[in-house]
Amino acid sequence: MENLISLWQSTGIYNFTAGQAFMMLIGFLLLFLAIKKGFEPLLLLPIGFGAILSNIPVAGIAEEGGILYFLYYGIKLGIFPLLIFMGVGAMTDFGPMLANPKTLLLGAAAQVGIFASLIGALALNVIPGLEFSLKDAAAIGIIGGADGPTAIYVASKLAPDLLGAIAVAAYSYMALVPLIQPPIMRALTTEAERKIEMQQLRHVSKTEKILFPLTLLLLSILLLPSATPLVGMFALGNLMNACGVVDRLSQTAQNELINIVTIFLGLAVGSKLSAEAFLQVKTLGILALGAVAFAIGTASGIMMAKLMNRFSDTPINPLIGAAGVSAVPMAARVANKIGLESNPHNFLLMHAMGPNVAGVIGSAVAAGVLLSLIK
Repeated sequence: MENLISLWQSTGIYNFTAGQAFMMLIGFLLLFLAIKKGFEPLLLLPIGFGAILSNIPVAGIAEEGGILYFLYYGIKLGIFPLLIFMGVGAMTDFGPMLANPKTLLLGAAAQVGIFASLIGALALNVIPGLEFSLKDAAAIGIIGGADGPTAIYVASKLAPDLLGAIAVAAYSYMALVPLIQPPIMRALTTEAERKIEMQQLRHVSKTEKILFPLTLLLLSILLLPSATPLVGMFALGNLMNACGVVDRLSQTAQNELINIVTIFLGLAVGSKLSAEAFLQVKTLGILALGAVAFAIGTASGIMMAKLMNRFSDTPINPLIGAAGVSAVPMAARVANKIGLESNPHNFLLMHAMGPNVAGVIGSAVAAGVLLSLIK
């Protein structure tokens, strides 16, 4: 009889808590969004599955000694974000941005969301249960750049205790770009503005593409060394792609390496969706701030494009400003999709990739500024 009781007490049914069941449902919801809706499946599928694994009672998969516990060290030590940045750099073509350098301003404008959410996090301290330090607020603010690796890297340096919630918020909003951005884009632009057709981009030479990552790295070293880990890995990946002499390395960075790291990173992020770690007032505050920051970043990019259009000799479709958040390439695809809805001949994808890749640089620079000023 005692053996039967012991066996019963070791089952998941006996040990389940309401919080664990709820977080498992969240994990299944993420799987649904990834598989059925196609929302960033490469991110949401491992994150959702990690959430389910981390809430299995008794198993201890996310606890000390479990596989998810060890995988999390890749995030905690800042290894996974930097490797992801190298892979993203290898996949990035700066041609559209170099062909139209004005789009750098759109990428910069979209980073307003970062500093808006930093201020918002400090303002939330008036609410009981929400106590964010300046370091916490800076780490939360990076969510506004819609750049998961950068958000994780900054959080690991400034607010490691909030890293799980920040990582989940950053990657969740990156995945939900197709839901969050279109209403904002339609609300801030007129039908006539969405129909604007932009001129064909000029050809960018191979020499320009090689010199750009080297110039970017040099400027980072001279002006903002704290951003060099992110910018440096990004520049390395991009140089491997642009130079054309290390195709094997470039292909590995774009495919095998980034795929492996994405699996590990997704599971590690999901491990922080355990009920005891996630169901807290602070976490809910971070999620709310992330949504607001992302909306502000999207709106800022659009408004900057509208402002530039007043002074530009060549027309600028304001929709591409929304791509200034660094959710590459999803934000650019959304801008293209909304443009085609208003004008079936309006192909904005390559134009939107300019501010999109500029947003990656912008979020890394913003991260460097915060790491330099807040210690």
